[in-house]
Amino acid sequence: MAVKVLDSWALMALFHDEPAAEAVEELLATAISKRHRLLISVVNWGEIFYSVMRDGSLELANRKAEEMAAIPIEMVPADIAQARQAAIYKATKKMSYADCFAAALAKMENAELITGDSEFKEVERDIRIHWLK
Repeated sequence: MAVKVLDSWALMALFHDEPAAEAVEELLATAISKRHRLLISVVNWGEIFYSVMRDGSLELANRKAEEMAAIPIEMVPADIAQARQAAIYKATKKMSYADCFAAALAKMENAELITGDSEFKEVERDIRIHWLK
């Protein structure tokens, strides 16, 4: 079974009904039918939570957290190996630290990263990326 890692960009596109939302919905549907596994780093989950809270409210962030819990995405805790790889990316690439965790998880799981965030061009040679538009 293929493994895919979602960056926060992908879920935020879904939540804001942006053009990439349809592609994200298709990924969720294929995950439900067990054609692939979807993963997200707990750090990227936190990035979504604080972004929704900052732009809305704690109540809205809690509702989005409930929505995320109801969809077929496995939340992966950050461990020392993931933090180490994220730190290597942060030290050597021009990327946000949260994005480094998504890239690290994709590398460690030999997974394809799902994003539309151009910041990930920094790691295109190191991990597979499915670019959303």
